[in-house]
Amino acid sequence: MIAAFTSTWDSFPNWAPALRRAMPGVEFRAAPAIGDPAEIEVAVVWWPPPGWLASLPNLRLILSQGAGVDHILADPLLPRHVPIIRLVDPYMTRSMVEYVIFQVLRLHLKEPEFRRQQSRHIWRELTPPNAEHRRVGILGLGELGAAAAVALAALGFDMAGWSRSPKNLPGVASFSGAEALDSFLARSEILVCLVPLTAATRGILGRATFDRLPRGAGVINAGRGGHLVEADLLAALASGQISEAVLDVFETEPLPADHPFWDHPQIVVTPHVAARTNPFTAAEAMAGNLRRLVAGEEFPDLVDPDVGY
Repeated sequence: MIAAFTSTWDSFPNWAPALRRAMPGVEFRAAPAIGDPAEIEVAVVWWPPPGWLASLPNLRLILSQGAGVDHILADPLLPRHVPIIRLVDPYMTRSMVEYVIFQVLRLHLKEPEFRRQQSRHIWRELTPPNAEHRRVGILGLGELGAAAAVALAALGFDMAGWSRSPKNLPGVASFSGAEALDSFLARSEILVCLVPLTAATRGILGRATFDRLPRGAGVINAGRGGHLVEADLLAALASGQISEAVLDVFETEPLPADHPFWDHPQIVVTPHVAARTNPFTAAEAMAGNLRRLVAGEEFPDLVDPDVGY
């Protein structure tokens, strides 16, 4: 079997040892030097060039190099008959859980305010509520969001999550469907966005959402840059409707050097590090899906292009 590799964020030499160890019987070719396109049966991709997947006439499987698949579905020429598999990797899940816990704790314990006081040499106690009295909401209860919600619930936070369909997670109140979004937002003092980026969720972190949060809420976006309406966040911070924001993903990456987020005193910028793909653990997950392809088995992490994830 021959597989092709293309990526806008990482190089094939970084992936080659992991892919070859996990799938020793597969020949990997890095784009653009893939030889005869008709020989390619599997594509391992991150932001493949538009039309590139359609140029592989015998393609049988598309493997995403990350948890998101919006970079694949954005291709107007996408061959929709070919199965698309999102990456579900325990390493990435743990990494996201660690990031979300850290950032939620920072906001909960008022660390940004203490930092600002320190810069002005102010000694003033700020007492946060107990975790059980802090209402945290996670927008999106997929693989990453569910794991983060359960971990935060275990720390004692008053947890809730919103998803397209109902979920049953220990210690997490489930809100689902458009009709429950208002109630979910109204109780979320710290809102974490981990929902997939689809046509329905693009711009979901905008004025309409911010206005429905409790005044002074904190916002953490570790989903996709397209979820955030940047001008609306700046306005909400200026008005006091939002007190703090933590942003790991951006519409344009790297974030331009002159972007106002860099120097904003109420925004923390991290460079898309919440759940980076580890090639060695990712390759093992991909190998499992390749075995399912050969065996004719179902894919547990199959993407529905009509839904967007």
